[in-house]
Amino acid sequence: MSAPSLLFQPLPAPLTRDGQARLVGVEIEFTRLSERGAAQCLSALIGGTVEEEDPHAFRLTGSRLGDIGIELDMRHVHPGREGPARRLGPLSLWLGAVVSPLVPRELITGPLPVERLSELDGVVQALRTAGARGEGVILTDSLGLHFNVMPEATDAGTLLRLLQAYLVSEPALRQATLTSGLMRFHAPPPYAADYVRRVLSADYRPDLATLCADYVAANPTRKRSLDLLPLFLELFPDIGHRISGKVKPRAVLHYRLPLAYVGRPGWSLAADWNHWVAVEALADDPGRLTEACRQALR
Repeated sequence: MSAPSLLFQPLPAPLTRDGQARLVGVEIEFTRLSERGAAQCLSALIGGTVEEEDPHAFRLTGSRLGDIGIELDMRHVHPGREGPARRLGPLSLWLGAVVSPLVPRELITGPLPVERLSELDGVVQALRTAGARGEGVILTDSLGLHFNVMPEATDAGTLLRLLQAYLVSEPALRQATLTSGLMRFHAPPPYAADYVRRVLSADYRPDLATLCADYVAANPTRKRSLDLLPLFLELFPDIGHRISGKVKPRAVLHYRLPLAYVGRPGWSLAADWNHWVAVEALADDPGRLTEACRQALR
């Protein structure tokens, strides 16, 4: 699995404040190749045992890259899970067969060391050779490339600096990532201008509970290019009733703006990963961040 890769930059802070290595989970969406076919392809490449959860969800366990899920990206078609699919019962499997040509498949890794992210380029190459396709977007949806990054720390100051760095970077990231009208249509909407102004203001110094409350009040949906709801829900479980849609508590920074191009020969995850690293580097440079916030508010 030695596909050529671009250089994946290391995180500016590779360890948490507790001294743990910061890990990254990755989600990659693609089309055409079946869930079963993708799981079998990966088993041949990186080892592991293929387990069937339902006809549209498989799990590769014990591979060289840990456990990996491959499933149709629609929760209504997985009858063994909580929610609408369980209420539909056998109809959920019929629904899955009907929508399968239209709905992307999703590959979901467990938490990985940053230095192993480059191995996912080899995984993508193998999927493409087996028949997987994808060019960032389809008519009905975008094809996501999501990074779930373990934060360095979860104190108010660290999270505020990271959020500020992302907010000042978001316009350029959207311009670089969303290169067509269809991509912009399906992408998570940008943060509202009034929320951006409030967070970038020099006199905005919230404690952690206030940072969370302000975020949820302005962004009660996971449809943001940097989705902090899983992290805030992990920190403050009682905010669940204020959130729109299904969100799982997870102690991660969910960066979900990038798009996946599994069908494009030579495509690497590195460029989008490095965009995230640049955001963290800005957050770690107080002087540069202060000036970037000031310029963004002009």
